[in-house]
Amino acid sequence: MARMASKANPLLSTKPWPRIKFRTICGGPCSNALATSAIADSETPVAGKKILETHTEEFDVGSRKITLETGKLARFANGAVILAMEETKVLSTISAAKCDGTRDFLPLTVDYQEKQFAQGVIPNTFMRREGAPKERELLCGRIIDRPIRPLFPAGFYHEVQVMATVLSSDGRQDPDVMAANATSAALMLSDIPWGGPIGVIRIGRIGDQFIVNPSMDELSLSDLNLVYACTKDKTLMIDVQAREISEKDLKAALRLAHPEAVKYLDPQIRLAAKAGKQKREYKLSLVSKETYEKIRSLAEAPIEAVFTDPTYGKFERGEALDNITQDVKKTLEEECDEEGLKFLSKTVDAVRKQVVRKRIIGEGLRVDGRCLDEIRPLYCEAGYLPVLHGSAIFSRGDTQVLCTVTLGAPGEAQRLESIVGPPSKRFMLHYSFPPFCINEVGKRVGLNRREVGHGTLAEKALLAVLPPEDNCPYTVRINAEVMASDGSTSMASVCAGSMALMDAGILLKEHVAGLSVGLVSDIDPSTGAITEYRILTDILGLEDHLGDMDFKIAGTRNGITAIQLDIKPAGIPLDIICECLEPAYKGRLQILDHMDGEINVPRTQDCRFSPQILTLKYSNDVIRRLIGPLGSLKRKIEEETGGRISVNDGFLTIVAKNQSVLDKLMEKIHFIVGHEIEMGGVYKGVVTSIKEYGAFVEFNGGQQGLLHVSELSHEPVCQVSDIVSVGQTLNLMCIGVDVRGNIKLSLKATLPRPGSKTNDAVRVSVASVQQTPKIREPVSNVQEPTNRDDQPLRDGDSLSSIVIRSVADCDQENSAALEENSKVEAPINAKRLKLGMEVTAKVHQIRAHGLVLDLGGGVHGMYRFESSVRKEFEVGEEIRVQCSSFSSKGIPVMSLVQE
Repeated sequence: MARMASKANPLLSTKPWPRIKFRTICGGPCSNALATSAIADSETPVAGKKILETHTEEFDVGSRKITLETGKLARFANGAVILAMEETKVLSTISAAKCDGTRDFLPLTVDYQEKQFAQGVIPNTFMRREGAPKERELLCGRIIDRPIRPLFPAGFYHEVQVMATVLSSDGRQDPDVMAANATSAALMLSDIPWGGPIGVIRIGRIGDQFIVNPSMDELSLSDLNLVYACTKDKTLMIDVQAREISEKDLKAALRLAHPEAVKYLDPQIRLAAKAGKQKREYKLSLVSKETYEKIRSLAEAPIEAVFTDPTYGKFERGEALDNITQDVKKTLEEECDEEGLKFLSKTVDAVRKQVVRKRIIGEGLRVDGRCLDEIRPLYCEAGYLPVLHGSAIFSRGDTQVLCTVTLGAPGEAQRLESIVGPPSKRFMLHYSFPPFCINEVGKRVGLNRREVGHGTLAEKALLAVLPPEDNCPYTVRINAEVMASDGSTSMASVCAGSMALMDAGILLKEHVAGLSVGLVSDIDPSTGAITEYRILTDILGLEDHLGDMDFKIAGTRNGITAIQLDIKPAGIPLDIICECLEPAYKGRLQILDHMDGEINVPRTQDCRFSPQILTLKYSNDVIRRLIGPLGSLKRKIEEETGGRISVNDGFLTIVAKNQSVLDKLMEKIHFIVGHEIEMGGVYKGVVTSIKEYGAFVEFNGGQQGLLHVSELSHEPVCQVSDIVSVGQTLNLMCIGVDVRGNIKLSLKATLPRPGSKTNDAVRVSVASVQQTPKIREPVSNVQEPTNRDDQPLRDGDSLSSIVIRSVADCDQENSAALEENSKVEAPINAKRLKLGMEVTAKVHQIRAHGLVLDLGGGVHGMYRFESSVRKEFEVGEEIRVQCSSFSSKGIPVMSLVQE
């Protein structure tokens, strides 16, 4: 019966079950069977086959433990590897097309992805999913692409796609270098022909100590961020961001990076031996020797004639070379040479490369007639667009770049959504390469990998010389527009950007310049070793295309700030790379001298088009009143004025593109939150109610003032409503405080007196109150709109720090006869003090705009600071003063007696 039941129902079989491990999904015990997952051991067969067969390699680089794993995920990919460092894991996969199309290039695509699930976050987008690749993802893709591309065999034109995905991130490690090493291991496992493996390493420096594979916290303290890729004995790629590191220290970092990067090679070889596929025989698109010799015999002589004529410009030379290609094509068509026509473009390009390299190595001459270490003619111009915050033009030969600088508020900084690194950045350089700069027609769509890479390189070069955020709290955006291109446009963007920043008034440490160094070499076909080479300073676009290396180096007189090395052969010895640093330094000094001749200090002159940036400090209650519910009032002010308001930790930063916009913005802010009331200050107010004796006015951020009927007009007024109405906006002058504590306002003081065109008193008060901030000054002096005396306003006291005489006082003074000057030494009283009388007074109190004086006998007088006489006073100090007038309250107004 048992046997029959067993045959009828396989579940009742007496054979042992495979060993299965269970684990809970949520990390704790769970009784629900749906909340568990069954994972079989890799060695345990189920139904006669293995479920998972994984292979791992563990090793140490620096102080980090690294694990390579394959076989668990993405088993259908041509090659798939997971690289883990601490809690950060990256998956890299390789796929290749089964058949190739008709092409003469390698269609290699590298996609790097940082999805938000890797850090346990849901994307903050409308669809709640990731969108187009971000700039950082494009840059990390370039880090992977640049070292692996030269190692594919010549003629391999099958489409290859690399997809690197961050599976998990603890935020302590940058996954970009991990993805590059995982990609190398995946290529080793695949059946694609490739000349690897490679090792990629990051080196930092804190103080004088180099750090291998630094964490993100260590990298934030480091003055060096070096990414280095190599094979066992040759360099493939260098990417550097530094704070003026010397050439000597950079060589030491490179010498350290190479043996550390080599540690990644053996584990990849061992993993490939365990789980790698047999390399497949792919069809290579190679031209036969006979076809090559035939095309060379037709094209070599005319190409050599073009390259030996230095009078050719870029487009004239290109047109002449195209004509040669067309002549060869006609000959091949007449002979019906199908193979020659198929490989014509690639073969002619190889002939050009051979002619140029032979002339450079043999004669030391370049296609434009320059010596090997000679820089093309330079042209610099700063302030080309005076309407903008900053601008500059930089030309080197036929390469020309226009850079513009725009300054913004701190709140306009770019928000980053990377799984590692800072959440925002306040300095941006956007590089643009329009089709017209090379006389072509093209479409402008989306982010371009080349533009993002070149812009980031120039951004890193300039970031090292920016002042600290305390001295430069702005958000800075540079637009680098390539006007003409013939090589090294990214380095021209560095030069133009440096001058544009100084033109904008940014306090740079010093100028940054950059240029590109090239290499032309002869290689022994049997060994692959370089037998002879020449280093070229400031390469042309043609020399970049036909040469072996594009080594971009930017820096100051003190050291290097950024480097990007791209090569075409399968590696260059590190000794040659280090040798290139010296000619790059000499060339950089020549460019810096030329830039210093155009502009060497930040501009400070005022201009109506210059940016206006002001920082004010307010209390949190005042800021909340200014921002409004959900920022509605702030947005309304920005839309009406065109300025920008940024709030940060109790500070209000105001950014306006010119003085006119700043005046409008400050008027709006003062009307809402107010500022310190000063005697004689003119304010804009709104009439809230009308009484028989006058009108009450709301002004200066909600404060109430009394406009008495006697202050409405120079003419008698019967009814207050005949002059003003509720809701009417008026410009009023503050003239004092009444006995009830109400602020006294005057309309007639702002109006011209009968028979005169202007009111002199108003003109003086407006000039003294409405002071605008200077342009392009560091925002270190913060204005605090608080009461200077920290006391409530009282009659004739708090507002008397600035005394502006009323019209009645002026008339009284003009009608009074000046008495003969007399000196009084004994204590006096208000009745004995007369106009013109000199007394010795003591400083009783020091105000912001003047002094309260003790004249003796309990009598106090006022002295207002004058611009022509300014000195330091101390409380209790005796000074000699003269009575010049009396205020409306009978307070003596004194002037300083010149001794």
